[in-house]
Amino acid sequence: MTHQSDSPQPNQSSKKRPRANRLLDSGRPIGFFSSLKFELSVLIVISTAIAFVMAWFLLKVGLTGWVAMPITLAVALGITYFFSRGLTTPLRQMRDAAEAMAEGDYTVRVQTGTDSNDEIGMLARSFNEMAEELQHADQMRNDLIANVSHELRTPVSALQAMLENLADGVVEPTPANMESILNQTHRLSDLIAFLLDLSRMEAGAASLQIERFNFADFIDETIEPLEIADSGHAHTIDMHVPDDLTMEGDQDRLRQLFTNVIGNALKHSPDDTAVLIETHENKTNDTIVTNVVNFGSQIPVEARSDIFRRFVKGKTGPGTESGGTGLGLSIARWAAQLHGGTVRVVDDPRGADFEITLPKHHIQADVAKSARSGDA
Repeated sequence: MTHQSDSPQPNQSSKKRPRANRLLDSGRPIGFFSSLKFELSVLIVISTAIAFVMAWFLLKVGLTGWVAMPITLAVALGITYFFSRGLTTPLRQMRDAAEAMAEGDYTVRVQTGTDSNDEIGMLARSFNEMAEELQHADQMRNDLIANVSHELRTPVSALQAMLENLADGVVEPTPANMESILNQTHRLSDLIAFLLDLSRMEAGAASLQIERFNFADFIDETIEPLEIADSGHAHTIDMHVPDDLTMEGDQDRLRQLFTNVIGNALKHSPDDTAVLIETHENKTNDTIVTNVVNFGSQIPVEARSDIFRRFVKGKTGPGTESGGTGLGLSIARWAAQLHGGTVRVVDDPRGADFEITLPKHHIQADVAKSARSGDA
């Protein structure tokens, strides 16, 4: 299985403006130091010293003070202007870039000053990082519209065609036809559930119903509907979960987590292959670690973080299913984080290995947030 994401396409603004990345990339005469105040102090000292030497030289050659003074001031202003370009050029580019982003063009970047060590350089780099995040967020918004439109249109069109055939008497209301209609309604229901979860993720709101439960029984109940839905692909789910392992958490949210991860492994597994579920307790960290292994496939290291982003779909291959919303793994990560846990892809020579780490005992939301920040 190889996961990949489409590279963001630049958004075209209705009003054509000069891009910041097309501006002249003039060098910064200053920017070698880590403090802007120190650079300004050096600039003032240099300008003053040059002005003093020039004034002394002009007076030495016999010019009067009324002639030497304007020449000295002009030279000092020219030197100051030359060196001050390093301060104003990045700021002008940031202004132009901000105006372009206000009109919808998030491809603009600041080119000058990004390599300097002072506050201007740090600001330029931070601005570019912000622009990249805004471009990604805008791309995600466009993907949301495109994905939801596509995912809704398919089952709705199928339902409409089936119901029209039933109403016209073209087909009979046989159990098989009714099952097809039911499957399409289930697909619609799943999509709506995904979108509701997405809205909860965006709002950062989710209530947890914490209870203590047997983990092995929980996994059994989780994979049962997955095995039914997977019928026809001849997948085998091998479980190695201790029978006496218990934990605290919200079973509904955790079921979302494990359903999406295990379902993803089944979806991207060729027919007649196995998916392994291994669970062990880490008593040192008081956590429960579960590995879901999809044999025979690998996920490139550079793609392992992208697959947890919204609307990123795995590349399908022989024996795999197509489709999906690209939200499953993103929701899985959200459900894990709600419990103070993590889900990630780890190195495993056997295949794609999703490792889910959850605290055995429930921790408060602020503690969980601190733990996630520490992991980051």
